Amino acid sequence: MDEKNITTATPEEENDLVLRFAKPYTFEEETFTEVDLSGLENITAADMIATQKQMTKGGSVDMLPEMSLQYATIIAARITGKPIEFFTRLPAREAIKLKNIVSGFIFGAD
Repeated sequence: MDEKNITTATPEEENDLVLRFAKPYTFEEETFTEVDLSGLENITAADMIATQKQMTKGGSVDMLPEMSLQYATIIAARITGKPIEFFTRLPAREAIKLKNIVSGFIFGAD
C-alpha cells in the first residue's frame, strides 16, 4: 500500500490568516479584537491587478507593490468587505501585522 503525503492544517496554521489586535480596535462605534483574512485563500491574479491599478491611479508607484502597506490595506478591504478606512486607521503596529500577513501569504511557500 502506498503512503501518500497528506497534510492537514494545524490550529496554528488555520489561524495564520487572522489578524488579532493587541488591544480592542474601535471603528465606527463597533469594537473588534480580530479580523479574519482567510479570504486571501480566494484572491486571484485579477484581484491583484485591480489592486495595483488602484494604487497607480492614486499616484503610488512601487517596484514590488505586494510588499507595501497600501497594497495590504486594499487587499484586506477587498477580501473582508470592510471599508478601506477600517484598515488605514489601524494603529501602526497592527497595520504592520496586516502587511506581514498579506505579503507572507502571497510570497509564502506551500
